[in-house]
Amino acid sequence: MERDMSTELEKKTSIRYMIFIYFTVSALAVIMLIGVILYTQMSRQLTLALQDENQAVLGQINRSVDSYLRTIMKLSDSLYYDVIKNADLNKESLNSRITLLYDNNKDSIANIALLSKDGELLEAVPAARLKTDLDVTDEQWFANTLERTDNLHFTTPHVQYIFDNNENQYRWVITLTRAVEITHGTSTEQGILLIDMRYSSLQQILENITLGNQGYLYMISSSGELIYHPNMQMIETGQMSENIDAAADYRDGSYREKYGGEWREVSVKSVGYTGWKLLSVTPEKGLPLGNLKMRLFAVFVVAAFLLVLIITNTFISSRITTPIQKLEKSVNAIEAGDLDTDVYMGGSYEIRHLGRSIGDMAKRIKTLMEDIVAEHESKRKGEFDTLQSQINPHFLYNTLDIIVWMIENEQKQEAVKIVTALARFFRISLSKGKSIITVRDELEHVRNYLMIQQMRFKNKFVYNIEAEEEVMNLSSLKLILQPLVENAIYHGMEFMDGDGEISVKVYREAEDLWFRISDNGLGMTQEQVDSLLGENSPVSSKRGSGIGVKNVNERIRLYFGADYGLTIQSKPDEGTIISIRLPAQIYTEAMEKE
Repeated sequence: MERDMSTELEKKTSIRYMIFIYFTVSALAVIMLIGVILYTQMSRQLTLALQDENQAVLGQINRSVDSYLRTIMKLSDSLYYDVIKNADLNKESLNSRITLLYDNNKDSIANIALLSKDGELLEAVPAARLKTDLDVTDEQWFANTLERTDNLHFTTPHVQYIFDNNENQYRWVITLTRAVEITHGTSTEQGILLIDMRYSSLQQILENITLGNQGYLYMISSSGELIYHPNMQMIETGQMSENIDAAADYRDGSYREKYGGEWREVSVKSVGYTGWKLLSVTPEKGLPLGNLKMRLFAVFVVAAFLLVLIITNTFISSRITTPIQKLEKSVNAIEAGDLDTDVYMGGSYEIRHLGRSIGDMAKRIKTLMEDIVAEHESKRKGEFDTLQSQINPHFLYNTLDIIVWMIENEQKQEAVKIVTALARFFRISLSKGKSIITVRDELEHVRNYLMIQQMRFKNKFVYNIEAEEEVMNLSSLKLILQPLVENAIYHGMEFMDGDGEISVKVYREAEDLWFRISDNGLGMTQEQVDSLLGENSPVSSKRGSGIGVKNVNERIRLYFGADYGLTIQSKPDEGTIISIRLPAQIYTEAMEKE
C-alpha cells in the first residue's frame, strides 16, 4: 500500500509532469501578459483618440458659443458707445436707436433695458415695465454689476422675471449686464445696461452636437451652476444627477472619473470671457474594447492558444523526459551501490554525454573509494571547518544546487556566470588573510554575492550599486557590506512577493567614506532597530554568511575607533537604510598586513 502511494506520488511529481506544467504556465503567463499589454495599449490608444476627438468637438462647439457670445458683447458695446454714452437723456430719447439694434438681433435677444443706479427703468425694448413688486436693487446681479464696473456679467439660465410684458408664457433667458455712464445735462451717473439673451439660441447650438459611444455634452458656469444639459429638466426635478461639484474644479483637459458606479472619460474646455465650461462625457462601457463581444473574442483567442500550447507541451515534454527517465533508472542503480551497472546513453547529445560522464564517474568513484583513508577525512574536515568559519555552508550549498540545476537544464552560460561570481566571491573573502582591502574589491565582493542571490531568488529583487571613481581606491574593512545585504535579502524581503529593491551607494564627504545600503523590504520598528546593535543582538545569521550586523559594527569600531560604525534607519513596511561611516584613507600596500 505504501509503495503504491509512493509510486503515485512519484508520477505526480515526475520530470515530465513538471516540465509540462512549467512550460504551460510560463507560456500561458507570456500569452496573458502580451494580451494584457495589447489590450491595455489598445485601450489607451482608443482613449487618447477619444480624448482628442472630444477635445476637437469641444473646440468646435467652443468657437460657436464664443462667436455667439461675442455677437452679444458687440451689441452691448454698440448700445453703450454708440447710443448711451454720447446721449443726453434730458434732451432726447434712446428708444428708437435701441429699437433699431434690437430689431437687427431679436432672434437672439429677448429684452434690452437701461436702468439707473437707483433701479429706475429708463428705457426698455420691446416696450415693457418692471414688475411692481420687484426692487431690482436687491438683486445680486445688480449689486455685482455696480461693484465691478469694468466687467461684463452673465447670469445662469432663468425664467425672465424682471419685466411685466403681458405675456402668459415663461421665457428662459441668460442676462448680460454691464455698468454704463448716463448723462443728464451737465451731470453723469452710473447706470446698468441689461440684455436678456434668448436661452433657446444657445440651446440650439449645443443640441445640434452628437457625441458617439453614448456620450453627451453639458455646460456649467465658473461657480458650478448648470447652464445646459441634455437632461436639464430631469436633473432639476431630481430624477437624474450630474457630477457638477467635481466638474467645477476641473481645468481644461481630459479626466477619468467614476460617477454613479461607472467609469467615464470627461473632456473640459473653457468658454472665453465668461468662464463657463463645456464638458463632454463618454462612459467607458460605450468604448469598443469595453463591450461584451470584444471580451468574449479575447477569451476565445486565449482558449485557442491554451489548447495548442497543451498539445505542443505534451509532445515536447515526452521527447525530453523519456531519455532522462531511463538515465534516472541507471543513476538509481548506482545510488543503490551497483557501480558496475550499464548506464543508459541514448537521447540527445547532452543526455548521451551525461550518461557517459555518469558511467565514467561511477568507475572513478569505485577507484577513489579504495583510496579514502581516515587521515584524508581528517584533513578535509579541517579545511571545511576553516572555510565554515568565514562562509556559512548554507549559502555555498544553495549556490552549488543552483549550478547543478543550471547544468541539468542546459543553462551553461548562466552556470558559467554564477561559477565565476562564486569564485570571485571566495577570492575576495579569503584575500590572503588581509583585513583591509580597496573599496573596489569590497564592491566587487558584494556584487558577486548579489548576482548569486538574484539568480537564486528569481524575480524576488533587483539591485543597484553606485560609486564614484574617486572612492574606488580608498581603503575599506573586508566583508562589511555582504552581511548587511544578506540581512536585506533574508529578513527585509523574506515575505515579499517581488519588486524588491536593494541599493548600495558609496560616496565621500570631506574626510569620511560613507556606504549606504537601502532596501524597500518589511522594515523594522524602532525597538528592533535599537536592539539590533544592542547587547542582546544575535551575532550571526543562520542562513547567511555567519557575520552579523553587530559583528560588522564592532569590527569597524575596533579598527577605526568609536566615531565610526553603523547607523540604522527603518520603519515598518517602508524599508531600511543602513549607513556605514569609515575614514577616507587611500589604500596602500602597508594596509595589506593589517
